[in-house]
Amino acid sequence: MRLKPSLLASAAFLTAAALAVVGASWAATVIENRSVEAVQSRLTAAGLTFVEVHADGLQVWLRGTAPNEATRFRAVNLAGGAVDATRLRDALEVTPVREIEAPRFSVEMLRNDDGVSLIGLLPEAGGTEDLVNAARGLGTGLQVADMLETADFPTPEGWSPALAFGLEALRLLPQSKISVDADRVSITAISNSEDEKRKLEGQLLRLAPEGLELVMNISAPRPVLTPFTLRFVMDEEGARFDACSADTTRARDRILAAGTAAGVTDETTCTIGLGVPSPRWAEAAEAGVRTVAELGAGSVTFSDADVTLEGKPGTPRAQFDRAVGALEAALPKVFSLEATLPPAPQAVAEGPAEFRASLSDQGRVELSGRVTDELTRKAVDSFARAQFGASKVRSATRLDGELPEGWPTRVLAGLESLAQLHSGELLVRADTVEVTGVTGSKQASGRISQVLSARLGQGRSFKVDIVYDKKFDPEAALPTPQECMSRIRRVLAGQKITFEPGSAEIDRSARGTLDGLAEVFKVCKAMPLEISGHTDSQGSEGGNKALSQARAEAVLLALQGRRVDVGRMKAVGYGEERPIADNGNEEGREANRRIEFTLLGEDGNPVDDAAPVVEETAEATPADGTEAAADDEPSAAPAEMTLRPKRRPEED
Repeated sequence: MRLKPSLLASAAFLTAAALAVVGASWAATVIENRSVEAVQSRLTAAGLTFVEVHADGLQVWLRGTAPNEATRFRAVNLAGGAVDATRLRDALEVTPVREIEAPRFSVEMLRNDDGVSLIGLLPEAGGTEDLVNAARGLGTGLQVADMLETADFPTPEGWSPALAFGLEALRLLPQSKISVDADRVSITAISNSEDEKRKLEGQLLRLAPEGLELVMNISAPRPVLTPFTLRFVMDEEGARFDACSADTTRARDRILAAGTAAGVTDETTCTIGLGVPSPRWAEAAEAGVRTVAELGAGSVTFSDADVTLEGKPGTPRAQFDRAVGALEAALPKVFSLEATLPPAPQAVAEGPAEFRASLSDQGRVELSGRVTDELTRKAVDSFARAQFGASKVRSATRLDGELPEGWPTRVLAGLESLAQLHSGELLVRADTVEVTGVTGSKQASGRISQVLSARLGQGRSFKVDIVYDKKFDPEAALPTPQECMSRIRRVLAGQKITFEPGSAEIDRSARGTLDGLAEVFKVCKAMPLEISGHTDSQGSEGGNKALSQARAEAVLLALQGRRVDVGRMKAVGYGEERPIADNGNEEGREANRRIEFTLLGEDGNPVDDAAPVVEETAEATPADGTEAAADDEPSAAPAEMTLRPKRRPEED
């Protein structure tokens, strides 16, 4: 079959077209591959391996991320040398330049007797002048060393309250180092005593801003004891420590354990202090206590390294000598022992030379007995008047030129000891000094033993027979915190504390109530209290919280203005967060508008029994100024009291 010429021509044309397409495609692929290979080879040789080369027809695309703009430019130039630059398409990206990081702002504040040093980096917005001026305001004439620098970066969150807290801590701590960061404050300081340490720690915890990490290391140095004294006695009244000192907690425990083994049953206060004459003090004290216990009666007195062992009159000499020898062998080398065994008492025709002083419950002192000469009499009278008061001393002494050597020293030491008591008797004889009586201080016996051992010297006999009576202890006589809260409740039962409508200004009608509270706090000193403000739910949440805070602070300032020690009180505004009644009706809203006094523990948290106490009748003073009726009976719970502010217009 023969094809028509037209069909043959069409077939030939289609075949040629197909061959042309295939050839063109092959040629384009070859060109693309060669272009990619040429560019990639040149870039790889230059070490620019981050570039990915792709071809799309005659276009050559460069993709990837260059470390910087200069490297990107170099890559494009190298690629342009391998193929026609018009064929290149630059899709390269450049690593963004990292934002310069803000420096770490921190300040270290050091305070001592020489002044204040400020070291660190501050945001430039705050400057250094305000901080330096605040440091100068901590004390009159205080020298401030300014070693601060600034940087022009935004103030980090939390920096301002942390710095303000650091300054307040610096004010409270005259010997301290305080490091301040935006989220952390570290305090290293020295306090004068353990009580002051606990008080400072509680106060700083209350002042610390919420969310701030607080690290405290407040140390309380041990007292310096001069002389370092210990006195152990066994007599017809039993075994006891008249004075006890130790250099470490372990030494104290060893000494008290030795006393317990010897028969001590009463609670003993053993002071831990500095000034010990030997690190083997506990070993020496144990040996002394053990020796007296083996004798069955007598006393041992340590005054620094001087040790006095006194036996009971009538003790067999051989037994006493064996005890003395054993004690000498047991004492460390630094200690010096003097032992005395008084003779058995003998009847004499005339009484022994003596000096007596009696201190009555009313504080009156009667002096009688013998003194060496007129000069000594005047010295004794003057010393007694200085100790007890000129109008309370009556002297009826007589002169005796035959008194033993050191008699005036013994008399004055006895009077100094008698002054430690509430009432008592002093007896001075040639062979002993005896102090007996009643005291309101648990440390009186130790102080008297310390005075007598230091004044009389080694080997001198003395006796201390002191009874502690709680009713004469000024600290024990103070009311308990719960009793104080009951007194606060009684004051508030007659009249609520009210505020001007919509403000934190205390109404004039509440002055009497605040005066009554001030009188309570003069007896109940340094009470740890939270004065908290509360509102109903009307108005904005932020506005309610601010108003409650301002009202709580107003009560705190009003008490401070009446010379109340508010160092352990804090004002907190809770706004509408803690309702105690339904805010859906007026009675509930009225109950929720309140100020509460909450008793706090040493950790700054409410004590276990400090549940809120809310008066049943909650009538506030109306806006016209008339007084609200008082409750008939106060709440029986003592832990917390509630004060009533006036209504605000928006609450009505």
